[in-house]
Amino acid sequence: MPRDSRRPPSSGLPPVRKSLGQHFLDDKRILERIVETLDPNEHDTVIEIGPGRGSLSDVLAPRAGRLILVEYDRALAARLRDRYAGSTAVSIVEGDVLGVNFGALAQGPYKLIGNVPYYITTPILFHALEAPRASRIVLLVQREVADRIAASPGSKSYGALSVNVQAVARARVAFRVAPGSFTPPPKVESAVVVIEPRADLVVRADEEESFRRFVQDAFGMRRKQMRRVVRSLASVDAERADGFLARASIDPAARPETLSPSEFAVLRRELFSRDS
Repeated sequence: MPRDSRRPPSSGLPPVRKSLGQHFLDDKRILERIVETLDPNEHDTVIEIGPGRGSLSDVLAPRAGRLILVEYDRALAARLRDRYAGSTAVSIVEGDVLGVNFGALAQGPYKLIGNVPYYITTPILFHALEAPRASRIVLLVQREVADRIAASPGSKSYGALSVNVQAVARARVAFRVAPGSFTPPPKVESAVVVIEPRADLVVRADEEESFRRFVQDAFGMRRKQMRRVVRSLASVDAERADGFLARASIDPAARPETLSPSEFAVLRRELFSRDS
């Protein structure tokens, strides 16, 4: 369906549901820039998380070969079905994004994009990183979260989220988005983050869950030295802790916030594979 024949986003709008963290992006320049960051083409299957009123969808639809919209809000999903009723390339899935298997939905390679509700950003992010992963993920999130996702070891924003994302993917902040670009404006700044799977995975698929827990536990003691962290997590004395750290080539005086994802992975394997 030609874009100019669709109903404009401002007509017949359902009320904003604050309980769902709805903030609708309506800045045309920013919408175009987000889609350019995803860089879809006529051969791509694109899954959009939380299309809402369809502003981003309208920019995506002419550029993607196939567009799948996953919308939780019943009224907005119904509006999207009406909006794209004449397009065989656009389909709408009504439901909770956390219950959607992206790989099964795409049935092949895909790209993922979305304006993510800030209150459930982390669960959606890790759900999006489940295999089979999208070849590129572009998410509009709270700026603070974007900074944490892409942070480098030793930086102020670096933490468990940084490590767990970067163990399986490369991440970077593409650009920031001001509150005035949304309706209603959020109380915080936003940013677009780009995430792409690593070819050199730090952890295997069967290690990811235990790795994530290990990293989170370690950062629960982020101000402690690694000797103390290992002693606590592995229930060993200082001498054995130092032995594990030496085999992992980690300074016992280092702190969790300075370790790379690779160092966490090596240390975890040392601890989990030790003789009991």
